[in-house]
Amino acid sequence: MDPVAALVVLGAVVLVAVVLGIVVRRREGRVRETASEQLATPAALEVDAAAFGESATLVQFSTEYCTRCPATRRVLGGIAADRDGVTHVDVDLTHRPDLTRRFGVLQTPTTLIVDATGAVRARIGGAPRPDDVTRELDRLLEDARA
Repeated sequence: MDPVAALVVLGAVVLVAVVLGIVVRRREGRVRETASEQLATPAALEVDAAAFGESATLVQFSTEYCTRCPATRRVLGGIAADRDGVTHVDVDLTHRPDLTRRFGVLQTPTTLIVDATGAVRARIGGAPRPDDVTRELDRLLEDARA
């Protein structure tokens, strides 16, 4: 192959990789509203019913080897502690691959914002942005009051 053509191909590959990286980084940690009819109830997650909040629950899916999960746990725990009726539940997927498939978890941490009925109202893939979680949770709690 001609050296100039090889450099052009290499440049194109690098450019595509950079653009894909930017797109992935921009999407990660963002709240996405879900239209899923699947419920994230204590029974579905096999956790104690008392672990779920009266108004909302922040369900975090993590694994033993997730490097961003401890920081996410602290952030979500702090947000839940600041609001009445909201709790944070951490579900370790290391020994529960069935939940990975059931809830479509592609990365850890993944966070589900669940209402009082167990309906998944939003999901966040990757480390969540605290302001986004707070905004979505406030919106959910306001809708519940209305």
